[in-house]
Amino acid sequence: MKASNMLISTLKEAPQEAKIASHVLLLRAGMIKNEVAGIYNYLPFGLRVLNKVEKVIREEMDNSGAIEILCSAIQPKELWVESGRWMKYGPELMRLKDRHEREFCLGPTHEEVFTSMARELIKSSKQLPINMYQIQTKYRDELRPRFGLMRGREFIMKDAYSFDKDEKGLEVSYQNMYDTYSRIFTRLGLHFQPVLADTGNIGGNGSHQFMALSEVGESEIAYCDACGYAADVEKATTKLDGYKGLPEGNIEKIYTPNHGTIEELKEFLNMDPRNMTKTLVYHDFMNEKFVIAMVRGDREINTIKLVNAINSNENYLRLATDEELVSLGFVKGFSGPIGHEDYEIYVDYEIENMTGFLTGANEKDYHITNVKYGRDFKGILCDLKTAAKGDLCPICGKPLQLERGIEVGQIFKLQTKYSQAMNCVYVDEKGNNVPMVMGCYGIGVTRTLQSIVEQYHDEAGIKWPLNVAPYHAVVVPINYNDQEQKRLADEIYAELKKNNVEVILDDRDERPGFKFKDWELIGIPYMIVCGRRSNENIVEFKLRATLEKTELAKEDAISRIVTDVNNI
Repeated sequence: MKASNMLISTLKEAPQEAKIASHVLLLRAGMIKNEVAGIYNYLPFGLRVLNKVEKVIREEMDNSGAIEILCSAIQPKELWVESGRWMKYGPELMRLKDRHEREFCLGPTHEEVFTSMARELIKSSKQLPINMYQIQTKYRDELRPRFGLMRGREFIMKDAYSFDKDEKGLEVSYQNMYDTYSRIFTRLGLHFQPVLADTGNIGGNGSHQFMALSEVGESEIAYCDACGYAADVEKATTKLDGYKGLPEGNIEKIYTPNHGTIEELKEFLNMDPRNMTKTLVYHDFMNEKFVIAMVRGDREINTIKLVNAINSNENYLRLATDEELVSLGFVKGFSGPIGHEDYEIYVDYEIENMTGFLTGANEKDYHITNVKYGRDFKGILCDLKTAAKGDLCPICGKPLQLERGIEVGQIFKLQTKYSQAMNCVYVDEKGNNVPMVMGCYGIGVTRTLQSIVEQYHDEAGIKWPLNVAPYHAVVVPINYNDQEQKRLADEIYAELKKNNVEVILDDRDERPGFKFKDWELIGIPYMIVCGRRSNENIVEFKLRATLEKTELAKEDAISRIVTDVNNI
């Protein structure tokens, strides 16, 4: 392709909306263009990269034995009512009506549609197992779309669904997808970590996320160098550290004027935060109730764990307002569990083992000390705390480390969550109707694309891995009007094309520096510059990955690129 025929829409500066490097570079390199908040158009260079990412995914999914189909993005309400998710999914679900007032949604995911398809098309156990996948646009009404393709309202996903006869079959299908995902992200050049994960709105009993490691990742990973344990902090559990708190004694109300936070109490009472507890009151709109959650004073409540404990949805859970606290008999900053056992009180396991601790007295300016769980109040014990650096690994007891990551894929053991609710069954050898055992497997295709940029860039621009780069090479004559430079550039361009190299000839009438900056920003892996030694068939060969420059004979430059492209 000649540059003069291309749409090259590079920018010197990115729009103010862009906050992280990968978003900035995708906009500046002319890969994507914003339509409205959270919705992007893919320009020629970006679309080529997207197609190559999809190609890798398709090849590995096909090699795994999965079958590709394509479903509609518009899904009828009735299917979501069957599964029980029409209301539970939350406000991210984009709902709409047709002219006949029939209700639909724009699919954020496709469990219901695939389950409906399987129950109609699969009748015999002889048709199982089967794994069907698609690469398709999804829609979620994000409250705060941000970071470009990382969190948008419209995005491209590869989602797959396996159907097995039993749990044993699901284990095989799940491991197959785990291995397939590992190959996909390895081929795409990502530095990634599979971790245990929460199942969220999808549901099921078991999940792994695949995290592209990055400081700008929205997710945090807890991992153990000693034994290899790794989990998203929403899922991570820890071994109890055995801290006992205050010595056992009689409860006593103490005066703590205007000291309602852990930090204020730490200074005022000269007390270790581990000897205190946090008591927070939440309004669960999904189940129309208020619940109390308690963790140790040095801890943070993990709302995902709380949501799972109360069988709710994070979109329907928020802290009680000051007015609600008053009506319930609590005081902000001075809340405690004693006297409120009419409410569900969810208590972190660490508190159970404490011989004494400080908590709120439900009276302004007062706290109660020497409180003991089981003696002074009771509750529902569960894991509520957010894992922190240095916590003990649940497997081997060694200290955990934390690192940030971008979720690029997730796999789930759905079991019979959807098949039972939607009557998706097969007939076994005895003639019985048996619910199919399902798995679900998703890759955020567009998020993966941006994650590659996040891991492969420098101050000059993007450094695409060769197998996903929009083009493999660019030939840049310093002055295309110079006959020797034009001859050499045309010859190299023709030879590379003949050898199936995706190559650009920059025939634009622009300054050399302008052209160089464009291709470094866009991230073409190889640049061949035809300049003052063109009459000798000598070129400047430049690697985008390192910006290293060397002078090579024309044949050597061509051979290097052809060899590397053939080895992708």
